[in-house]
Amino acid sequence: MVLSEAEALARLEALRRQRDAIERQIADLLLYLDLGRRLGGPAAPAQPSPDARADAPIPVPEPTPQPAQAPVAAPPAPPSAAPERPPVPAFAVPVEGEAGLSETVLARRYGRALIEAVLAVLEEAGRPMHASEILARISEQGFSLPGQDPVAALNTRLWKRSGPGGPLKRLGEAVYAPADAEEA
Repeated sequence: MVLSEAEALARLEALRRQRDAIERQIADLLLYLDLGRRLGGPAAPAQPSPDARADAPIPVPEPTPQPAQAPVAAPPAPPSAAPERPPVPAFAVPVEGEAGLSETVLARRYGRALIEAVLAVLEEAGRPMHASEILARISEQGFSLPGQDPVAALNTRLWKRSGPGGPLKRLGEAVYAPADAEEA
């Protein structure tokens, strides 16, 4: 197969565009991994794709000469006095034999445990409580809620569980008590 000069140049340009796209993807993934490490996320073991052969060499793109650019400022260093995260409750971590559980299953398990903790707090207090009081007590047990307003997030969860047949009853704006046994 003999290519003309124009065909060879066109093919070479197409390969260079592919290489540039791959290098951008690599840079994006490296930034993503670095951000994950900085935020302290769980490190997942690298798993090869199912279609990758173990004996196939991994192609390494040749570096392309880049035009001189102004130096990029380094990202700011994380603050030295970062607030400590509360410990992850034991029920939120998969135990042996449950490593394959999806995030959805673990999130539902966490949500059920959160409601159980709220019920225990309400039973212990023996009185109706506001969502902010409940959040303060369950935070001591290691529970956390996402978002900028955790009280609102907890209030939404409790409101959804305070319907007919639910374990809670809503007595006022963000005030909850356990549902009576005869109501359930």
